[in-house]
Parts: sequence; structure tokens; C-alpha cells
Amino acid sequence: MSSPNPPENNDSQPHVTPGADLWSKASAAPAAPAAANAPAAGWERDVLEKLVFASIKEQRAARRWRFYGRLLWSVVVLLALWLVFFKDTATKTSSAPHTAVVEIKGEIASGADASAEFVVAAMRSAFEDSGSRAVVLLINSPGGSPVQAGIINDEMTRLKAKYNKPLYAVVEESCASAAYYIAAAADEIFVDKASIVGSIGVLMDGFGFTGVMDKVGVERRLLTAGENKGFLDPFSPMTAKQKEFALQMLEQIHQQFIGVVKAGRGDRLHETPEMFSGLFWTGEQAVELGLADKLGSLDYVAREVVKAEEVIDYTRRDNVAERLAKKFGAAIGSGSVQAMRGMLPTIH
Repeated sequence: MSSPNPPENNDSQPHVTPGADLWSKASAAPAAPAAANAPAAGWERDVLEKLVFASIKEQRAARRWRFYGRLLWSVVVLLALWLVFFKDTATKTSSAPHTAVVEIKGEIASGADASAEFVVAAMRSAFEDSGSRAVVLLINSPGGSPVQAGIINDEMTRLKAKYNKPLYAVVEESCASAAYYIAAAADEIFVDKASIVGSIGVLMDGFGFTGVMDKVGVERRLLTAGENKGFLDPFSPMTAKQKEFALQMLEQIHQQFIGVVKAGRGDRLHETPEMFSGLFWTGEQAVELGLADKLGSLDYVAREVVKAEEVIDYTRRDNVAERLAKKFGAAIGSGSVQAMRGMLPTIH
């Protein structure tokens, strides 16, 4: 019994493993997109850029609104400051009959509230007002610069003659030295019985440290061109010639002061040996000596003398803006200016 013939080995047909056909077809087929509906590559960077730009835009907008808000508040604050401080401090003029007042308070010096610049400007406004019946200088000052006082005194004489209006001086606590130099040009001087009046004299003060320097062994090295250029230097000795020169200068200014007082007070002055020695007196004593005329306050003068009870203040004062400008704008040379001021003569 013959066995069936085994199948012929056909080398032309490959041997196929079960399942291999499916794998080969899958491998041969073109690869499909892994995720047909997935975002394109790099989408994270695009989203991040959009977020960053949006954040920057919001920050810019916030800064812009903060800037405009601060600007608006700055305008409001500046407007408020201008209304309070920067506008002219002198009271508006009035055509109604009134007594015009100009205050002279504190040190009489350039740059101060009682400077010739401010006082003269205020007096001019007061005299020019058609409603002012008289001008009153309300004085409370220990003195100051003879130059500033002289400018005010000269302008008082000129304005009285030009406008033909009376000019009175009313003294509060003190009217000494340069302050009295000014008051002497008034038509009448009114004082309180306890006011301090007088001190008609001139001084130049300072310090000398040469003895102290000798004791501690400090040598002063001051180089000058001109033998008197270091005159009044506190660290250098004063020669007899320099002292004599300074005394002559002070005496000349003193005689100018005396001449102004005599010209202003005239026959009302009851001169005594001590009157021009630099002494000062109470208001009551000043009336007896003829340095003042009567006892009286500002209200008394306005009511009883001027016959115009309404009082309007024309005082020109240094406002905040001007003070800041002077403080910061002149800071560089302030030290030397103060040093020089200490060496100038005053009539305190």
C-alpha cells in the first residue's frame, strides 16, 4: 500500500507564517498620521507667547492709568497749594474809605519779610489806592540793616509828598535801631506804654580767636593781595589802624542815623546826652523824650486819628515758592554770604 506522495517543495513560493501576512501588509501600507486631529508641533510656544504679550499689554495699561492718575492728583495738589500759598499775599485794594496797613516785623534785611523790596512795594500799593485815607506802618522789629532802613525812609518821604496822605507809625513790642530809623520819617509815632523804643546807634560785631589759636598751637595761614584784605578775619589779629578805620566808618553811619532822627522829629525831640548813645526806653519814656508822640494802638489810630475804622493789610510777604527758590537756588553761596553778612555794620 503505497503512501501518498508528499507535497513537492516549491521554492518559488515563500513560506508564510500565520499572521505574518497581516503584519507585512500593515508594514507596507503608508503610515497614517498618529493623531489626525492633534494640534501642530510647537503649539505650547505660541500659547505662551500670547500669554506673555497679553500680560505685558495689561501692565502697560495699568502703568498708563497710574501715570494719568498721579498726574491728575499732582495738578489738584498744585492748584490747592497755589490757592493757599502761591498767590499774592497782599490784600486786595478797596475803593471804600479805609486805613491801609503795612507791617514791618522781624529783622530788617535784604531777603527778609521786612526788606526794603517788600515794604516799599506794599507802601506804594497802599498810597496808590484811592480808598486809603492814611497809611500806617505797624512796627515790631529790633532793627537790622541801615541800608534797607535808609531806602524805606527815603521812599516814605517821597510817597507822602506825591500822594499827600498822612503816614503814621504804630509800635507794638519794639521799634529799635533800624526800625526807629524808619519810624522817624512818619508824621506821628504811636507806641504802647511798655514798648521798647530807641537804641539809636551802630555796631559791628564779631569774634577773635587769635589767643585760643596761640594756646592750642594752631597757625593761621591767610594769603592776601592788599594789606587790609583780611580785615575782620576772626582768626587774624586786628591792627590799631584797622580798628580806627572801622570806628570812623561806624561813626559816619551813626551821624547819618542821628540826622534822619532829627529831620523826622524836629522840634518835638527833647535831646539829652544819652539820646543817641544807643540806649532804649519804654514807650511812655519815649513820649516824654519826644521820640514818640502818643500812646495808641492800630485800632485807636484807625478809629480816632484816620477816622476810617476799616483796616486793610497791604503787607507783601515772601511766599512758600519764593522761599524754596531762595533756599535751594542760592544754596551754593549761602555760606559765604552769611559770613559776609556777619561782618557788615548793623544798627541793632
